[in-house]
Amino acid sequence: MKNIRNFCIIAHIDHGKSTLADRLLERTNTISAKDMEAQVLDDMDLERERGITIKSHAIQMQHVVDGEKYTLNLIDTPGHVDFSYEVSRSIAACEGALLIVDASQGIQAQTISNLYMAIDNDLEIIPVLNKCDLDSANPDEVEDQIVDLLGCDSSDIIRASGKTGMGVDDILEAIVKRIPAPQGDPDAPLQALIFDSVFNPFRGIIAYFKIENGTIHKNDFVKFVATGKEYHADEIGVLNLEMLPREELSAGNVGYIISGIKTSKEVKVGDTITHVQRPCENAIDGFEEVKPMVFAGVYPIETEDFENLRASLEKLQLNDASLTFQPESSVALGFGFRCGFLGLLHMEIIQERLGREFDMDVITTVPNVSYRVYDKKNQMTEVHNPSGLPDITLIDHIEEPYIRSSIITTADFIGPIMTLCLGKRGELVKQEFISGNRVELIFDMPLGEIVIDFYDKLKSISKGYASFDYHISGFRPSRLVKLDILLNGESVDALSTLTHADNAVTFGRRMCEKLKELIPRQQFDIAIQAAIGAKIVARETIKAVRKDVTAKCYGGDISRKRKLLEKQKKGKKRMKQIGSVEVPQKAFLAVLKLD
Repeated sequence: MKNIRNFCIIAHIDHGKSTLADRLLERTNTISAKDMEAQVLDDMDLERERGITIKSHAIQMQHVVDGEKYTLNLIDTPGHVDFSYEVSRSIAACEGALLIVDASQGIQAQTISNLYMAIDNDLEIIPVLNKCDLDSANPDEVEDQIVDLLGCDSSDIIRASGKTGMGVDDILEAIVKRIPAPQGDPDAPLQALIFDSVFNPFRGIIAYFKIENGTIHKNDFVKFVATGKEYHADEIGVLNLEMLPREELSAGNVGYIISGIKTSKEVKVGDTITHVQRPCENAIDGFEEVKPMVFAGVYPIETEDFENLRASLEKLQLNDASLTFQPESSVALGFGFRCGFLGLLHMEIIQERLGREFDMDVITTVPNVSYRVYDKKNQMTEVHNPSGLPDITLIDHIEEPYIRSSIITTADFIGPIMTLCLGKRGELVKQEFISGNRVELIFDMPLGEIVIDFYDKLKSISKGYASFDYHISGFRPSRLVKLDILLNGESVDALSTLTHADNAVTFGRRMCEKLKELIPRQQFDIAIQAAIGAKIVARETIKAVRKDVTAKCYGGDISRKRKLLEKQKKGKKRMKQIGSVEVPQKAFLAVLKLD
């Protein structure tokens, strides 16, 4: 056990974690040259295409230092703020972390938040300065930033390059020398923490675990504490590039268990595995509970696909424990699910994965956040969906979630960023220079304002130099109104939004204009209206497509033409009574990109 090292790699998005992981795997000969490819741990096509890590990936390496053989369990983690739950789980399964900082970009917001998460869990931090081979790299200045942040010596910082492989040997040596071996008693009752799970169509659900205490053997009779279910460990083993079966695993090891579990509800990430005969006294305190930030309705395009969508979401939830969902129905879209996501990128990825992995075409409604609604008797209900809002006469006040956000940027962009944040009802808490030309701005902002397009705008006005991170700071009372969209007097519940009273009229006007472009013309006029309660605040009309019924009248009396037009008018009127308007999927997504 003293020769085991469990560590994860944490960094801001795009600082070169996966590339550096490739070099570590190469140097330890875990992967042969013919199997080597870029971002070898990112096994989803989506991850490769976008150049981001979506899931944490665990892999075991063997390395020899001073004639002794060491087992290194590496977990590569995502860098985007939307996947920070994956990072919290990986950190729970490790004793040390490589903190990677891009030598050309310096410390950014997610670097700091991931670092604090690791420090809270008492991990040994090894700072690594990556991309030192770039012409634009500024290693001396970034080294000073790391020293200020961590309070370490500059000699502790390893200069490396994931591209050229420089400094990789130093990193491997530092992992062995500086990261402590896992603590645990192999003879104690079994206590293993499930930190991830995947679904395999042939073998059922595979759970990944880290053993804190005790030893597990193949075919042992084990119990999952949270669900109370009991299973036989059909196969246990360690995670290399392929799964390698083992007869036994003892304390400190990271591995997988296959026990023929078919239903996804029986595996909870954060659960504890123990023996049925000799159970441990208490479960392991895992990681923080996942809190969805953004809610949206996901509906199948064909109503009969509802059960398939449920099965697909359950399988996705195994791979991504931060996804939550519950059934709901909508007048416009039929039966579907209200899904909770950690952010907009997370929502986009789930939608894409449903299409690729399960062949499900879905309609996603406008995302919104959860609000607390207090009635006149001071009873609180949580509302995730504008259509779930009680009658306006019963509401005393509504509270919305606020976030404490940290934006790190260069001094040149302070002005435009402040304008953007204040326009989103933000309040500046403090502004401080970190080092040289870099500034940290801390704002309190409503979560509902940043959900849709804030991150994109921030990146474009700062030319990509600003980094953004946030955490929920609490709820505050707010003047919110429900904005309804009506088509020919019928409310489309899937397009309803809760918005601040000051923005409602302009938002309603822009929604109507956008929908006028997107809804195809019919044989009758379509009135698009935005309403707050009974008050209409904006209107656009889509004119009817007309057949020229007077074409056959050449000359003659006007009354002949009039008769034909009157007949057409009656037909249009009847059509309007029975005609329904299809809202295309593009219309739901257009609301996100109103600017």
